[in-house]
Amino acid sequence: MDSARTVVHLLRHGEVFNPEKVLYGRLPGYYLSDLGKEMAVRAAEALADHDVSLVVSSPMERAQQTSAPVAERHGLPVAIDERLIEADNVFEGQRVSVGDGVLRQPRTWRHLYNPFKPSWGEPYDVVADRMTRAIAAARDEARGHEAVLVSHQLPIWIARLAAEGRRLWHDPRQRQCTLASLTSLEFRDRDLVAITYTEPSRDLLAQASKVAGA
Repeated sequence: MDSARTVVHLLRHGEVFNPEKVLYGRLPGYYLSDLGKEMAVRAAEALADHDVSLVVSSPMERAQQTSAPVAERHGLPVAIDERLIEADNVFEGQRVSVGDGVLRQPRTWRHLYNPFKPSWGEPYDVVADRMTRAIAAARDEARGHEAVLVSHQLPIWIARLAAEGRRLWHDPRQRQCTLASLTSLEFRDRDLVAITYTEPSRDLLAQASKVAGA
């Protein structure tokens, strides 16, 4: 069998309407803002001339909304993969911003004893495993073409760290995964040969609210 070039794009969803500025995580009912919808269209435009044969989304509403313009542009359905879901977090539904959030409350400190796991949410190695398996499944299904997987900031960043063989614990402020960005993994057959990162909505980021959850 001839060597096949396959690309799996990891697309982070666009901005979410979150006036309470809570960590929404896996909570239902959080949808894209108007700016987030514009970001989703930007991502679809960036992928318009690509050979996309598969679109897969996290089950969260904001991810499905982001996937819709991409799928429509290529005349494809949107598949749902639970493995692309946001990481679980004990602080869902609460404000976690510095100075006025739940982290100021001593009762929450028992969750903060191990930043390397992390102790407050789904372990990084579990996230890496499920994301790696989702990427491999998409790579095999879209062999010779391109796939778009719509997920969330932390899972995408962990997937990239795992793919690059880097340690999984990290400073969240150093994640290279802005709203509606594309982290693209290029494979030759099943071998990863390159990772590229692009920001179709770079000029819109300054308008985005500084909100928690991703």
